[in-house]
Amino acid sequence: MTRMRFDPFRDVERLGDVAWGRNRLTGLAMDAYRRNDELVLEFDLPGVDPATIDLTVERNVLTVTAERNPGRPPGDEVIVSERQSGRFTRRLVLGDGLDTDRVHAAYVAGVLTLTFPVAAQVRARRIEVATGPAPEPTAIDAESTEGDTPGPVGDATAA
Repeated sequence: MTRMRFDPFRDVERLGDVAWGRNRLTGLAMDAYRRNDELVLEFDLPGVDPATIDLTVERNVLTVTAERNPGRPPGDEVIVSERQSGRFTRRLVLGDGLDTDRVHAAYVAGVLTLTFPVAAQVRARRIEVATGPAPEPTAIDAESTEGDTPGPVGDATAA
């Protein structure tokens, strides 16, 4: 069963956008998933000049900034303008277990893909469980031990 979260502020914003005829972009559309020992983030950036893409990681905060210009000559009369243009920024807090020094970034067909390796110390590791016959029990001879080993509980004999 899928549960939906109720967010009254989001619903009020949507009503305002519809009433005022605005199409609002809340941030860069993104998918995030784990593939083996990597975290992959994909951002939709159609029509963005790759030279305007700026990526920074500071104290585990990833900032993605890009700019899309309308691309029409000055003086054109705009009849409908639904495509977002301008400067877009998205900030994400990354977990401590990512190796941010070895991130790989690629921009292909309007999609920015960032691949972060998961740090070796936080990777899940498999622990092998030994199987087979149980080891033979070994008897311990209490009389052959030396030292100040106390006797059995309740032994009231004095030396």
